[in-house]
Amino acid sequence: MTTSKESEYTAPALFRGLKIISLFGPDRRTYSTAGIADAIGVSKASIYRLLQTLTETGHLEKLERDRYGLGAAMVANGFAYLATREVVDVAAGPLRKLRDQTSLSAHLALRDGLDAIYVYRAIASQRLSVNVPIGTRLPCHLCAIGRALLQDVSSEELALMYGGAQLDAFATAGPATLPELSRTLAAERDQGISVNQSDYATAMAVPVRNYANEVVAAINLSGADVYMTGDDINQHLQAALLECAGVISAELGSGVTANVA
Repeated sequence: MTTSKESEYTAPALFRGLKIISLFGPDRRTYSTAGIADAIGVSKASIYRLLQTLTETGHLEKLERDRYGLGAAMVANGFAYLATREVVDVAAGPLRKLRDQTSLSAHLALRDGLDAIYVYRAIASQRLSVNVPIGTRLPCHLCAIGRALLQDVSSEELALMYGGAQLDAFATAGPATLPELSRTLAAERDQGISVNQSDYATAMAVPVRNYANEVVAAINLSGADVYMTGDDINQHLQAALLECAGVISAELGSGVTANVA
């Protein structure tokens, strides 16, 4: 039977499980079984299986015989969310400044497995501009910002990540084999910047690092080739991009300073 706040379109068990999780906070870190039952308005017997499930999945932790607190899964997910929001919040201002300084679009991406996910963009106002929508997923090996995200991945980790992947199963040109990807990453690591050209457009990208000097994100500049050709222009754009990455990394606690390679 549903409560007054539940409707025929909800899953009652999930609804109650989420209500249980939402009970915990800075003011109330632990609850007894009876306390949880009273707080959500059900009997102790009806939430036994919910508490068992939430405990087994790590969302709750059984602290004593009959007391519960938030589990490791909730804490880890919460910090992961906060870390993602922190990167976006910190990067937004410098990326807008980079866009204004270069008149090119600037993007921020995070890595999810083998994909780069675009999570922020500062859109250029030029008619010929490259603007990747937020939420876009692109294979890391095929884009500059994705390869920048792979800069800290060791050869052994890379082999494990791409061991069963078909790198040549895409229409977009890029490294088609694991050895080719390894060579490309090594070359881009040496030059300090990742560059990708396709469809009369160019993107250049560099990693962003946190307090532990780990790559946690990457930023890029992208635009039509007409705006990105010439040694002097490229040197200017690379310097601006590296400076921006250095500012963001410093805000995230990294001691890395950006130097033009």
